[in-house]
Amino acid sequence: MDLRKLKTLIDLVAESDIAELEVTEGESKVRIVKSSAMPQNQMVMMQPQSMPQYHAAPAAAPVAAAAAAPVAAVAAEPTGHVVKSPMVGTFYRSSAPGSPAYVEVGSTVKEGDTLCIIEAMKLLNEIDADKAGTITQILVENGQPVEFGQPLFVIG
Repeated sequence: MDLRKLKTLIDLVAESDIAELEVTEGESKVRIVKSSAMPQNQMVMMQPQSMPQYHAAPAAAPVAAAAAAPVAAVAAEPTGHVVKSPMVGTFYRSSAPGSPAYVEVGSTVKEGDTLCIIEAMKLLNEIDADKAGTITQILVENGQPVEFGQPLFVIG
């Protein structure tokens, strides 16, 4: 589920008298709860265990979170050549459900080999290796939405 849909759902809950909204789309599940203990404009969103959890917070908390985020990003930076997403879309490791993945951890790739597909606006875009080497990490799960510039693979 993309961020625009989530924002629309949050606004819907905030502006209405409903206290709770749960939406299931494919394997994604979002639950937005408006609690009487929270200020009127504050929402909590929860997603499956494998997905990161997002919580709307008071205005002071995002400043603290934003200050801590660069430190975490630097510490988690993978070693090797990082292949990043050239677009926003949905990440797929194979050409069709049930087909073998293009690459696995440990696969040797040449420049120009297909690594994955990103579906954007119903178009399937093959993402090719821009460097030869061995796949040391796959940083995205199959079927997961990806953002522009998000790391997808590490080639060692």
